[in-house]
Amino acid sequence: MTAKRFRVIALLAISMVFLLAWAFPIIWSVLNSLKTDSDVLAYPPKLVFAPTLEAYRDVLFGSGSILPNLLSSVIISVGTTIVTMLMAVPAAYALARLRFRGKKFAGFYVLATQMLPPVGIIIPYFLVLRNIGWIDTYQGIILIYLSFSLPFAIWLLVSYFEDIPFEMEEAAYLDGASRLKTLWRIIIPQVRGGIAVTVVFVFLNAWNEFLFAVVLSGNTVRPVTVAMFNFVSVEQTLWAKLAAVSVLAMLPVVVLGVVAQKHIVKGLTVGAVKGGGRR
Repeated sequence: MTAKRFRVIALLAISMVFLLAWAFPIIWSVLNSLKTDSDVLAYPPKLVFAPTLEAYRDVLFGSGSILPNLLSSVIISVGTTIVTMLMAVPAAYALARLRFRGKKFAGFYVLATQMLPPVGIIIPYFLVLRNIGWIDTYQGIILIYLSFSLPFAIWLLVSYFEDIPFEMEEAAYLDGASRLKTLWRIIIPQVRGGIAVTVVFVFLNAWNEFLFAVVLSGNTVRPVTVAMFNFVSVEQTLWAKLAAVSVLAMLPVVVLGVVAQKHIVKGLTVGAVKGGGRR
């Protein structure tokens, strides 16, 4: 065996190990969601079993249906994404294109807010929301999600705005366009790939968030990531139903990834190739 052939085989083996490590939890969840509880707990594990949709029927239409929780997750994720993008686009444009006093400090502040450990700020957030009566409300959770999704979105969008030549903007001004019209007609179409990437990441972060949701939600607003624990108790864990909820919670993420795959790849590629330094 030549050295080149050995390297190829070694790389393939290492790649397979990483692929299995990534795929195993998903495969485990899908297979167990199609089993009965007795099949899930069987020892040795059953590799051949009769598939059933009983767990899906129970979690969707049973007494402990998670449909209200899925709706809560959709409202929170969509609301967080819309509010974040409405504020992030003009903020990123200002940081990337305008010259004003305190610009470097504002950029550093945006970056520093992303470094704060969530567990260190969750108690102040809880106290603030409790005092204004926004615990277990959509507006309360969206407001808290906004505190970490907005800096992330701004920092991601700034690099895309910086890559646009200033000459395009100056040409629009010479034609009599206002700054707002230039932003809407000239700049935003050039960064739509970056905006699409940012929308996807903000939505996914809000959909998958657990730590703040478990503390700030309640019986009225309970995202699906928290509702999963309805099937875990001290006495027993309903593994089949828990796996079914996990698969259902992953579906919107998978669908969004497939639908937005073209924009994600294009947006990330544009940002990687053009690079760009902050002025």
